[in-house]
Amino acid sequence: MKYDLRFPVIIALLLAAGLLTVSTAALSPRASEGIFVKQVLGVLLAAVPLGVLWWAGRDRIYRFAPHLFGLALLLQASTLVIGKEVNGQKNWIMLGPLQFQPLEITKLALILMLALVLRGGFKGLPTYARALAVFLPAVGLVVVNDFGGAMVLSVMFGVMLLAARIPWWHAALAVLAVGVTVPTVLFPHLEPYQQKRLTIFVNPYQDPRGAGYQVIQSIIAVGSGGVEGKGYKQGSQSHNGFLPEAHTDFAFSTWAEEQGLVGALGVLALYGALFWGLAGMAAQSPRLQDQVLFAGILGQIGFQVIENIGAALSVLPLTGITLPLISYGLSSLVATLTTLGVAYVVYRDRLDGQI
Repeated sequence: MKYDLRFPVIIALLLAAGLLTVSTAALSPRASEGIFVKQVLGVLLAAVPLGVLWWAGRDRIYRFAPHLFGLALLLQASTLVIGKEVNGQKNWIMLGPLQFQPLEITKLALILMLALVLRGGFKGLPTYARALAVFLPAVGLVVVNDFGGAMVLSVMFGVMLLAARIPWWHAALAVLAVGVTVPTVLFPHLEPYQQKRLTIFVNPYQDPRGAGYQVIQSIIAVGSGGVEGKGYKQGSQSHNGFLPEAHTDFAFSTWAEEQGLVGALGVLALYGALFWGLAGMAAQSPRLQDQVLFAGILGQIGFQVIENIGAALSVLPLTGITLPLISYGLSSLVATLTTLGVAYVVYRDRLDGQI
C-alpha cells in the first residue's frame, strides 16, 4: 500500500494532544505570552516544507542532503558567535520576532547524510571513517552549548550504525566505552549545576528547593491527576505556577494532571503506534539506505519521548529535551513534522526504480 493513512492520523492525534496541552499551559503565570498562537502558527508553517517534500520526492531529498548538512553546520557554528542564551544555553538564533534552534535542522540533516554514507552497509573500518567524518563535526558543535542535544545526536548515530548491520560485538564495545567514559571523563568536566541536574533524579528530595524542585513538582502534578484527571484547564500545579516549564520540559506532566492515567496511557499508545509505523516502513523498504533513514528518525523521536517522559517521572536525568509534537516550540514542531514528512515521502517512493 503506497499511502498508509494511519501514519498521518497518528501524527494528527498527537498534534491535537499537544495543542490542548499548550493551550492549558498558557494559563500558567510562568508561561510566555502567546505560546498557543505560536504553536498553531508552527503547524501552519510546517505545511510549507511538507508541500515541498511531497513535490520533491525521495531522490531529490537525498540529493539535497549535503546542502542541508552544510547549512546546518554553518547555523550551528553561528550560535557560538551570535547565539541567544535561553535557559542557560546559548543555542538559539533570532529571526525577527521569532527565534529558532539550529539543532532542529542539524538532527534532520545528520539523519539524511548518515543514510547516504551508510547506504552500502558495513564494509569494515572505512564505514566508521565515513560515518564519523559526518557525525563528529555536528556533535562537536552541538555539545558546546547543548548536552541534551548532543545525547540525541549520539543515540541517532548509534541506532543508524546498527541499522547498517555493524557487528553486534562492535556495538557492545561501544556501549561499554560510553559507560566508562561518561562518568570518568565527561561528567567530572561538567559544571557543578550540570552535574547536579543529571543526578538529582535519583533523590530529588535531597534538594527540594533547588535542583530537585522541578522534578518534585512534576511528580506531584502527575500523581494528582489520578485515573481520570482533573479535567481540561483544571490543573492546579501548572496554572498556579508551581510546575516550571509546564509547556516545554514538563508538558507530559501538564497533560497527565488534567487527563489522568487514562490520558497518559493514551498518549503513550499513540507514540507506540508511531514507532511501530516507522519500524514497519523500514521493514517494507527494499533499500538499506531507506532502512537506515527510518532507523535514525525512530532513534531521534523515540529517545526524545523516553527521555522527556522519564525525566518527568524522575526515572531519568532532566536534560531539557522536549516531548515531540506535544511540547511547545516553534522550531521543534516544524522540524519534527518535516522529519516525519521525509519518512512518509521516502516510504511513498520506496519502490520507485526497483525491478
